[in-house]
Amino acid sequence: MTNYKLTYFDFDGGRGEPIRIAFHHGGIEFEDERISFEEFMKMRESTRFNSVPTMEIDGNVVTQTNAMLRHVGRKVGLYPEDEMQAFYCDEPMDAVEDLLHRIVGTFGLEGDELKKAREELAAGWLTTFIVGLDELLTRGGGDYFADNRLTVADLKVFVQMRSLASGMLDHVPTDIVEQIAPALAEHRDRIGADPIVTQYYASRT
Repeated sequence: MTNYKLTYFDFDGGRGEPIRIAFHHGGIEFEDERISFEEFMKMRESTRFNSVPTMEIDGNVVTQTNAMLRHVGRKVGLYPEDEMQAFYCDEPMDAVEDLLHRIVGTFGLEGDELKKAREELAAGWLTTFIVGLDELLTRGGGDYFADNRLTVADLKVFVQMRSLASGMLDHVPTDIVEQIAPALAEHRDRIGADPIVTQYYASRT
């Protein structure tokens, strides 16, 4: 039996969340190590790229969120076998990573500097990525991004769109996705109601 350990921040969301959902869906036992930001700062330089999540597979440490998500997705049937559909699955996942880099760039700012940066983010890159993801959803048929079924791409985009709606980002409208791409907001709600997702969150209570 393969032993898995996923290390990520102690909250429901972010880069680690789609991996947790996929593990749970597949019934794969894993050690869900949840760390505080303070703990991360102490261990940061000991990680390969000074970042989390990290995953241990039988004691071997691997990194890179989408690589981990694809690995687990293949094991649990949430990643396409068709080469082109796999490409369509990867594209929105990588787009979300690019967006996260833009969002993280505003962390640590305060006051008027934060307000200005977040408003520029909302009007600029955030809008660009929401529009782009909406186009990819349309290409996939409107319900899912790839393979005409739920894949890890849907989980990844869902987690990010859910975060935007949560109010976690000060000075970014919580209805920004509804304003720009109603179909993408509908996708967020539909994936959030999928048994794969609801059963995961039920297990967290």
